[in-house]
Amino acid sequence: MRRSVALLPLLLVSGCLVGPNYERAPPASPVAPQYKEAELPPGAASLFRPAQPSDGADRGQWWRVYDDPTLDSLAAQVDVSNQNLKIFEANYRRARALIRQDQSALYPNISGTGAAQQTGTGAQRGAGGSSSSTVTRFDSTVGQFSTGFTLNWELDLWGTLRRQVESDSAAAQASDADLANARLSAQTDLVTNYASLRISDDRKRLYEATVAAYLRSMQIAQNQVDAGIVSRVDLVQAQTQYEQTRAQLVNESINRALLEHAIALLVGKAPSEVTIEPAPTRLTVPTVESGVPSSLLERRPDIASAERQMAAANAQVGVAKGAYYPQISLGATIGFLSGGLGSLLQLGTAAWSVGPQIAGTMVDGGGIAAQVQGARASYDATVATYRQTILTAFQQVEDALAQQRILVLQERVQRAAVAAAREAERLSLNQYRVGTVPYTTVVQTQAAALTAEQALLTIRLNRLVASANLVKALGGGWRQEDLPPPVPIGGLKQANPAPPAFPPPTAQTVSSPGR
Repeated sequence: MRRSVALLPLLLVSGCLVGPNYERAPPASPVAPQYKEAELPPGAASLFRPAQPSDGADRGQWWRVYDDPTLDSLAAQVDVSNQNLKIFEANYRRARALIRQDQSALYPNISGTGAAQQTGTGAQRGAGGSSSSTVTRFDSTVGQFSTGFTLNWELDLWGTLRRQVESDSAAAQASDADLANARLSAQTDLVTNYASLRISDDRKRLYEATVAAYLRSMQIAQNQVDAGIVSRVDLVQAQTQYEQTRAQLVNESINRALLEHAIALLVGKAPSEVTIEPAPTRLTVPTVESGVPSSLLERRPDIASAERQMAAANAQVGVAKGAYYPQISLGATIGFLSGGLGSLLQLGTAAWSVGPQIAGTMVDGGGIAAQVQGARASYDATVATYRQTILTAFQQVEDALAQQRILVLQERVQRAAVAAAREAERLSLNQYRVGTVPYTTVVQTQAAALTAEQALLTIRLNRLVASANLVKALGGGWRQEDLPPPVPIGGLKQANPAPPAFPPPTAQTVSSPGR
């Protein structure tokens, strides 16, 4: 028996691990050397400037590239007070606790018991000279004390428990990556809502200036009506245009309030606690470096999470296969029984037993095979999810690069359209004063100028949102090295670890177009 016990650690270390060893699945398709949308169209090289080096930028606080102190202050509160992040953080701590819980099954379980009991015998006798009055008296009492200890140790000869710990460790890493992805999403939402709020401020100033201009136009029309030059229809048209623009100004106030409330939720506060004073937009559209596609596989937390979930599902196949093999455990008990505490722990009062136990399934009607098939199907699903996550990531980067590149051209064209619309508005108003054009011409040119200005602000917002989406699509500076290391399995060296991540990129970095 002593020799068998001495060999147990060797058996545990050298025991095989049931189930397939994990191998990282390759991407669904070969990774291109560069992003398609990062290429400049023929003849357009003069419209863009190359991205500025940003190796010295703080990759954690990526929102600082917008150079807005108010945004910096709000973004710092997301990681501290956002309640959705607290949910993901709690889920990660729960995943870590589950690892420790399953690791405990690799070690012996020792429990103890204790009891004290007093027994006695007696007879009823009369008292006080009355036959109706009796008392109960015990002639003798006996004390009995007992204590004992039980040891139970399930020997993980087939590696089933170690596979479960391996699965839990990978799941905890996936949970940490989910937390990083949720943090990046919250930060991106904040940047998007803040940019929308500042563009809303610009739009309100545009409406206020337009209302003032329309009021002057209405006064011109009133002077023309008073002089008998034009009919009252011109004045009514001017009033209509004036009031419609005032209504747009009021509606923009609603839009801004909703954006402010959304920002309050992202920073974990009630809307009544957050007030952002109107201010001119100081956000600069940053130049975001896209890198090479191969590096994206290690830069996105959602890809890392999908890959770790795949590793966890692979280990679950081994857990399911472990049910084919018998469970071998070592049990031992020792108990002491005595009539007094002083002699309780003496060897003469001890009774003990020790020996191995084995239990296994003989016939189950195919239940274990069905569990293994289900585990393999779950693994196949995680492989497909992993590959789909990679494809989605490439699509999001390409979409953001296309928007960033094309919106630059669109903004240039739109600025020219705004300048032309404003000139047409000025000329039509001057011609109306001298009576060479009807007021409908003024209305049309003023409406066209306002629409052009609105479109320019929308393009500006789209550029800011596209830059934030590109940062998010590229992982926000996150790296796979940010994942916590795998948890050791019960202090033993983990067998057959997963191969390293995809090799680091060697191709030259491709930069996205500039502002």
